[in-house]
Amino acid sequence: MWPRILHALSAPKPIPLPEPDERLALGALMVRIAKSDRDYALAEIQRIDRLLAALNGIGPIAAARMRADCERLERAAPDTDLFGHMIRDRVRIDARLAALEALWEVVLSDGDCAAEEIAVLDAAREAMGLSESDSAAARALAETQGQG
Repeated sequence: MWPRILHALSAPKPIPLPEPDERLALGALMVRIAKSDRDYALAEIQRIDRLLAALNGIGPIAAARMRADCERLERAAPDTDLFGHMIRDRVRIDARLAALEALWEVVLSDGDCAAEEIAVLDAAREAMGLSESDSAAARALAETQGQG
């Protein structure tokens, strides 16, 4: 019994969550979409890392660390609207469209376009102030990216 008590008292404190910004909000949305079908596939994780690296001009190790922060934020945030509104309020329209394309790339990355993923993507799209036609255009661009 004493070893358990001592271990509990000496256990490291959880790492505090980073303050979310639009970059982390987009990453958290990518993670939320990838996890929404309850199959957080390696292809999705790899795509998220590549997108975070490309969108933020960082290397693969920094992108993996950023994804880890995004995963923690995603677990802590109650709803998708919070992330979408943060992006809408802080980012120009062209960057929001690029963000929507990135979200589509995550949805399409594992070859399975699940209804749960589409539902989360649609909620994020609405929160970002984008239309269904914006989403269709972003999907077409993401499908082109997937073929390249």
